[in-house]
Amino acid sequence: MSITREAELIGMKKASEAVALTLKAMTNYAQPGMTTKQLDSYGAKILSGFGAKSAPKISYGFPGWTCISLNQEFCHGIPSNSRILKEGDLINIDVSAELEGFWSDNGNSFVLGEDIHQHQKLIETSRQILYKAINNIKGGVRISDIGHLIETEAKKGGYKVIKDLTGHGIGRSLHEEPREIANYRDRSNLTRFKKNSVVAIETFISTISTYTETLNDGWTLVGTKGGFMAQHEHTIVVTDSTPIILTEMNEIWN
Repeated sequence: MSITREAELIGMKKASEAVALTLKAMTNYAQPGMTTKQLDSYGAKILSGFGAKSAPKISYGFPGWTCISLNQEFCHGIPSNSRILKEGDLINIDVSAELEGFWSDNGNSFVLGEDIHQHQKLIETSRQILYKAINNIKGGVRISDIGHLIETEAKKGGYKVIKDLTGHGIGRSLHEEPREIANYRDRSNLTRFKKNSVVAIETFISTISTYTETLNDGWTLVGTKGGFMAQHEHTIVVTDSTPIILTEMNEIWN
């Protein structure tokens, strides 16, 4: 969407506060021995307290309030009573929601407890790339140039990017124009970021794979060549200078 009135910015800020504080709380609440269903239920309670509704649930019938993916699962992991969190797990939580007609989206990958499997470098690379990408976005910048920046920075760290997962426009629904904000230079995409538009910028930084495939559950995505992936995401408003980061209070950069 494009922000044209103060009321729209206020609405986006309220929706973004709901998803950002829910993501932050879930990240802090996660602990070994807990099931992903317990973690999801905790997030559902917080979102409901804001009066927000789960975006993947109401948009696509997703079987959970939030997406929680573990280790080799890249994204869209289904919360389950049989998935138990363990020390050193690579966890990705993606929280998106609708509140009073406005939609916002954010995500965080992190290591649970001690980094016994050495995932922290991957996570820090993803975080730093998201920060750099967002701070290079303003009205008139080509979307493909930001994709090139993301992939270039990933390669510098010894990583790859996932090419079939992208950021996207957001605001009045979960996925809007621009539909694809890729993590690589898509030379066919001549679209530029527009001032006052709302977009969800997300990194998909991988150790081995560059594409994904869906597991038999119909939702969970893993790499076609295996490996691990870190994802970090903010919803922002594009300006003529530094973007407004609506979900900054999730503290994924802290």
